[in-house]
Amino acid sequence: MKSTQYSEKVLNHFRNPRNVGTLEGENVAVGRVGNPVCGDLMEIYIKVENDRISDIKFKTFGCGSAIATASMVTELARGKSLDRALKITREDVAKELDGLPPVKMHCSNLAADALHEAVKDYLNKKEGSAKGGDQGEAIRESQGGK
Repeated sequence: MKSTQYSEKVLNHFRNPRNVGTLEGENVAVGRVGNPVCGDLMEIYIKVENDRISDIKFKTFGCGSAIATASMVTELARGKSLDRALKITREDVAKELDGLPPVKMHCSNLAADALHEAVKDYLNKKEGSAKGGDQGEAIRESQGGK
């Protein structure tokens, strides 16, 4: 008897992952997380328009569960507001996949955490660019520029 029984949804997202790749350009942010115990690494890229995730991609280096959870979290977050995306939990990801074997639950943690990190990265960049104009003006003034 196998201790790692995978649902059909997990197998489907592993065999046919959705939204694989990266994003570049304006209003793009990335969340990078890893699990030092198992060695899995995950990156979630989001493109934001009007405070909604208009596009989302992922790259992962990990087991089949890591691939499946990354694929699922991109499906769950696409089109969502940033606030709603931050509310997607590790449990939501596992539930949408019809469960994960207990030894693989850490993989759903990576997917939700990477999504949250991407949203935080976007918000930090947005906040930085809003402050950037003021800082640039202060620097020019301090250097005697106009």
